[in-house]
Amino acid sequence: MINIRKLENELWTSADLLRQGSKLTSQEYCMPVLGLIFLRYAYSRFKMVEANILKDRPMRGGRVLPVEANDFKTKSALFLPKKARYDYLLNLPDNEDVGKAVNEAMELIEKQSAQLIGVLPKTYTAFKNDLLRELLRVFNNKTLDEVGGDIIGRIYEYFLSKFAPAVASDDGVFFTPKSLVQMIVNIIEPHRGVLLDPACGSGGMFVQTGDFVSAEGTNANTAMTFYGQEKVDYNAKLCLMNMAVHGLNGNIKSGDGANTFYNDAYNLEGQCDYVMANPPFNVDLVNAENAQNAGRLPLGLPGINKDKAFSNGNYLWINYFYSYLNEKGRAGFVMAASTTDSGNKERDIREKLVKTGHVDVMISVGNNFFYTKSLPCSLWFFDKGKHDNLKDTVLFIDTRNYYTVVDRTLNEWSEWQMKNINAIVWLYRGEIEKYKELIRNYCIAIINEIHELSSYLEKSIKLMGTFGKPLEPLCQKITENIEHVDTLEQLYPLRSLLKEYASILHEQQKDLLAHGDSLEKAEAKTFAEGQGFSSWQQYKKQLSIMIDQVTGATIGEQTVDCNIKVIRQIIKEAHWLTEKFGVGKYIDVLGLCKAATRDEIEEKNWSLTPGAYVGVAPVVDGDGENFAERMTEIHNELLTLQSEANELIDIITANFKGLEL
Repeated sequence: MINIRKLENELWTSADLLRQGSKLTSQEYCMPVLGLIFLRYAYSRFKMVEANILKDRPMRGGRVLPVEANDFKTKSALFLPKKARYDYLLNLPDNEDVGKAVNEAMELIEKQSAQLIGVLPKTYTAFKNDLLRELLRVFNNKTLDEVGGDIIGRIYEYFLSKFAPAVASDDGVFFTPKSLVQMIVNIIEPHRGVLLDPACGSGGMFVQTGDFVSAEGTNANTAMTFYGQEKVDYNAKLCLMNMAVHGLNGNIKSGDGANTFYNDAYNLEGQCDYVMANPPFNVDLVNAENAQNAGRLPLGLPGINKDKAFSNGNYLWINYFYSYLNEKGRAGFVMAASTTDSGNKERDIREKLVKTGHVDVMISVGNNFFYTKSLPCSLWFFDKGKHDNLKDTVLFIDTRNYYTVVDRTLNEWSEWQMKNINAIVWLYRGEIEKYKELIRNYCIAIINEIHELSSYLEKSIKLMGTFGKPLEPLCQKITENIEHVDTLEQLYPLRSLLKEYASILHEQQKDLLAHGDSLEKAEAKTFAEGQGFSSWQQYKKQLSIMIDQVTGATIGEQTVDCNIKVIRQIIKEAHWLTEKFGVGKYIDVLGLCKAATRDEIEEKNWSLTPGAYVGVAPVVDGDGENFAERMTEIHNELLTLQSEANELIDIITANFKGLEL
């Protein structure tokens, strides 16, 4: 299982090394570090595309023809000359100037991509050779090969939260979490046309759109035209880097000319098929005259204060997003939660907006979804091409109690939770086949996961010797449950079976360890040798690792992606969906979703707050399982924090001893 937090901590350590070895400020050295991450990520994608090209590569004279830059262009991928490849830099001779070599690598890459010219950092000669070598080694992390999406943007956000909190919160600018971006893309469903993000940041909307289009078997650069505006030059450079490593071409403008409040940088009013954005929230002191002169305000003006400024820019953004859409266009964007219910002229704008019939879906999102902010938010969706039978309604979804806890400060939607929320929208739109396909995918996923898990279950039983015997009947029962499956409901009993297996597994582990610890040293060693280990301690360690991995209790990086906890969660999400919507029919669900009519919205004074319509779900008595799982998660978090605190104390102690007093 990929552990993003672990990766971020490693990169933080590396950035700290860079700080100690240079005189750069935090903002100055952030980009060089990201440049190295860019090189590593670009190399990962290069190797992946290269392997794909070589599969069908012709031969000449008994030798496979070497790959060339043009081969990568046909794949919409970035070609890396030899001296720009990460492995080349990683293996430079000791007498080479590493800083010069990295600068040259950046220059070579810029020659391969016109949109990167002048973007990549080239200040590496300011750093010592040994420091750069260490950074290159640390960033040679396999996780960067495995993580998709806007990973560079997320790491950038992590650096901002560590180094420059003032910058991270400036004008409300902060990185959009991947699950929010994916939700916007999944509900808008971009297929072909012009996409604008007028507050594009690190380019997450473009990256996820590219992935969505590619998953349909279409070349994203052929199907889509990407336009982005970003006031902060730093973020715009990061966006261009991010798009390049994903093989995407885009038009990105930055600086004062890209300030969306005062400029339509591409003259795209009424021209966009799709608009996606996470704009800065609650921006104040926007000059009213300049904003009015810039136009794009079809829904009317928000309130202007005595200083002739808009005291809040939220409804300026809403105007812009709506104005950019063509006659069939769709928009999806993030807004502060308070925006759905604000009064005065903003209420009037909402009224006008609802009366257009183009408000499609409104989703409430709970706290802790943002990386550096704990505030709740809402997702807004417009659709100028809505079916006539839906123009008088808006779908409200309240997800404030539906999410996955990552840790004490971060929540997100899991992959299956995103699919479930998306399924509600499909049913509302009458797209029943998409819902049925999701049900089929749940069946396939659960069966495949059980097949994969079964080998690990057998290994754990074998490793426990005679203490594993009580698990054999249950293991057989679990595997038998996936035979001759006709419906998803037939798989639901697996959840309790897997829970029972994990419980017995831990009981047998406890008894086995107690038995081994009670033996004489020689006897314990003999027991361990019988299981293929040189010592009792080695056996104990391996047994604990295996069982934690099988049950999903491992703290830190896991080597078994398929485990009991993961499968039980998939089954839980499948049941969550089907118990509400059955074989595929939209209904209003108390506390979750409501298709409200225009008359109902008018009765609520044109509020677009989902909670005002969906009501409160009834309290259902549970079996205490979620509480137990959450307490286990909290306990694991405390253990991790304790470990980090101990490491920090050791570092402080070592540094203190090194001071010359």
